[in-house]
Amino acid sequence: MKIWIATGGTGGHVFPALAVASELAERGHKITISCDGRVHKMVADGAPHGAKRVHIWAAGVGAKSRINQIYALFKIGVSAVALVLRFAISRPNRLVAFGGYASVPAVFAAHVWKIPTYLHEQNAAIGRANRFSMRWVKTLMTSFNNVSGIPQNSNVRIVYTGLPVRKDFMALAGTPMKHESKILVTGGSLGATVLDEVVPNAILGMKNKKIFVTHQTRPENVKKLQKFYADNKIHANVLSFIRDMATTIADADLIIGRSGASTVIEIETIGRPAILVPLAINPDQAANAASFEKLGGGFSVPQDKFTQKWLTATLNDLFDNPSRLDKMARQPRPRPKSPTKIFNFCGARYAGVTIPLTTAHTH
Repeated sequence: MKIWIATGGTGGHVFPALAVASELAERGHKITISCDGRVHKMVADGAPHGAKRVHIWAAGVGAKSRINQIYALFKIGVSAVALVLRFAISRPNRLVAFGGYASVPAVFAAHVWKIPTYLHEQNAAIGRANRFSMRWVKTLMTSFNNVSGIPQNSNVRIVYTGLPVRKDFMALAGTPMKHESKILVTGGSLGATVLDEVVPNAILGMKNKKIFVTHQTRPENVKKLQKFYADNKIHANVLSFIRDMATTIADADLIIGRSGASTVIEIETIGRPAILVPLAINPDQAANAASFEKLGGGFSVPQDKFTQKWLTATLNDLFDNPSRLDKMARQPRPRPKSPTKIFNFCGARYAGVTIPLTTAHTH
């Protein structure tokens, strides 16, 4: 079977897509992955052997400038027409879309040619691109039991499949804490300025100076942060990309980061406490962080409340009382979901749990 995986934008969309693509490829299906230029390298590094890659001309429509919004819509429209023509010549049997504006052209083209299409929403609040694409699909798969923002008049079937977790995270699920005074700071695939500004100074103010920090940031900020940590004699590894994120999370006593769906689910899968700082303009991340905090796994802190003073006090309290970290790590978490569940569903062998539409509208 020929299966087209549509993704793009950020790692939050890409990593679940790659997990499903790998599972499908192992089952002998022919895989094509489409994405935009922002995540091209990420997809190239993680795509299963033999998978085809297609570049999509797309950009987010959320820009403040009206001209940029119109230009973004123009790019998406051109890509949609290009894929309609491509599918006329070579049509996939199934299309699985993982959100982000780069997935919209593929969903539209599949709708034109009546290709069975499955849309996956990673977050606890539906994203704008998926909300827009829902008009062309019959099935929406979700990572969370309850997803807010789904239109009340939608006739789309809601299926809870969970977020597909890569096998390296599944292998480390439930591993015990090491208590080696390690903090992981991660802003996701694009980094996070607020974490770069607040976290290093907050760590500098801690009573325990034997902390070891792994700090993922934008490439242009690496040298600046390396110098700060070195000048203040704080043991740190600063890098722009963490290749083995599963092991890095498992090694940490505490994660400080954004709350993209992949980050939250991966932390929950392994079982580590976290301080989550949702991107201020992103309601999806706020919903993810709120869900995580409700489970007792850590803190959800609005960006305007995430101050050096608050963080220093919180870090001192947590590392002075390691039993609190252990308690957060042991809180009941959703069971990690294998990509097999989505594979079974899309492959006409249904293994999901249908969520009544009225339930799926609540958060």
